Amino acid sequence: MRTYPERPWVGIGVVVHKDDDILLIKRAKAPYKGTWSLPGGAQHIGETVIEGAKREVFEETGIYTDHHQFIDVVDSIHFDKDKRVEYHYTLIEISCTYQQGTLAANDDALCAKWVPYHQIDQYNLREETLRIIKQSYRSRNASLTEE
Repeated sequence: MRTYPERPWVGIGVVVHKDDDILLIKRAKAPYKGTWSLPGGAQHIGETVIEGAKREVFEETGIYTDHHQFIDVVDSIHFDKDKRVEYHYTLIEISCTYQQGTLAANDDALCAKWVPYHQIDQYNLREETLRIIKQSYRSRNASLTEE
């Protein structure tokens, strides 16, 4: 059970780059239902983090990805009104690039869209999500200038 868990869940968040655009989804489920975020979800048993990142992006958006890189680990802990832990995720954040596919909102996504990097501030993203996107963007651009 994901609400009021006995232990943290391992989740995967994915920053997908397509040229200068970032893939955002509008969440269909709690926590943060109805808000813009990154594709991602819980890691499955027997699945590597990269396999989970690829699967989650495909399930939510129909997009295939490649060139996966680790970004960061984020603690996502949500308390209810009585200060009990309602949700607790340890999120492994991954950066990758668009490989192929036609964008469509599926599974846990109400909506999916490519957003120009310079417009992501307009989507009321959580502070931690915005930080991860910016960290991924800087890292990707640094890698491209080194090549």
